[in-house]
Amino acid sequence: MGSSLSCCGSDKIEEAAQTAFGAVNNNSWRIFTYKELHAATNGFSEDNKLGEGGFGSVYWGKTSDGHEIAVKKLKAMNSKAEMEFAVEVEVLGRVRHKNLLGLRGYCAGNEERLIVYDYMANLSLLSHLHGQFANEVQLDWKRRMKIAIGSAEGVLYLHHDVTPHIIHRDIKASNVLLNSDFEPLVADFGFAKLIPEGVSHMTTRVKGTLGYLAPEYAMWGKVSESCDVYSFGILLLELVTGRKPIEKLPGGIKRTITEWAEPFISKSRFGDLVDPKLRGNFDENQVKQAIHVAALCVQSEPDKRPNMKQVVNLLKGYEPNHNTVFNTRLHTVKYTDTLMPLDHHGDDDLDDDATNSSAGYGVFSAIQVQKMNLPP
Repeated sequence: MGSSLSCCGSDKIEEAAQTAFGAVNNNSWRIFTYKELHAATNGFSEDNKLGEGGFGSVYWGKTSDGHEIAVKKLKAMNSKAEMEFAVEVEVLGRVRHKNLLGLRGYCAGNEERLIVYDYMANLSLLSHLHGQFANEVQLDWKRRMKIAIGSAEGVLYLHHDVTPHIIHRDIKASNVLLNSDFEPLVADFGFAKLIPEGVSHMTTRVKGTLGYLAPEYAMWGKVSESCDVYSFGILLLELVTGRKPIEKLPGGIKRTITEWAEPFISKSRFGDLVDPKLRGNFDENQVKQAIHVAALCVQSEPDKRPNMKQVVNLLKGYEPNHNTVFNTRLHTVKYTDTLMPLDHHGDDDLDDDATNSSAGYGVFSAIQVQKMNLPP
């Protein structure tokens, strides 16, 4: 490890970080030494490991002043990983919102790249919907709506309140973290795109998770704020129904959540869409409104989707109905053999069925946390 213990930081990362953080309060983040993070995580002990994925590993830690942190320790650097690290550090330095996971610090030595976050006690939304906490049903209807609105407000901030605007490109259940009060924080900005003023969309290499990708992005690489709106619509359906974005049926057939939901929506059978684990304990009017919003968000044509400000207002009941869709069929995306290869994440932490790996649990994996005994 040698010189990397000093973690003095590479000039490239240091310069990018200072540029990104110049307009924000520097007291809210700091540069950590590798030695500090090594001590905080008990030498990056296996007992402290929260999860592992293509990007590297995440560890629970405790700083010398008693603050609980999560440390993302990236694998050996290549140009792609270096870029994603730089992007995430830069974006994290720009954002300040209660529903976005902010930066506590980072370490960029000659051999190491580490990002430090606040630790989220309730891990990710994915862990509660499909992971180790799913059977405990800690997410009642009220909490689910709180998570939906908070997540939407976080994405709204990225789209409208930051300059330049930011497209997340990877909105999904594993990237919505939950604090001790189940307040949601949108996380993981490694795929984020900064959109210059006056630019409505860009064409880029496809990144993200199959099942959440907007069709125009999955097929042609056209990325815009509307792509995040589509992904949020899938996330909202997932919250309401408790189902995965893509289900594997017998015979190897894959069915999207929109394909499953469409018959119920077209027949106004909204109660049948709700997660059965809630045992009928939900607000029927809120269910209708949530499904209405989700259906608007996942329209195949980007121009027909609402923006995130409209999404937030609709979820809060402030916005008048935005072209009722309950009596129409959803134009769903069928993930055929043609589309599957377009999910370009290679050896990264993503795949079409995120629950198959610890990487699917985002920054804080729920896979291995049960074996970890946190100090008092």
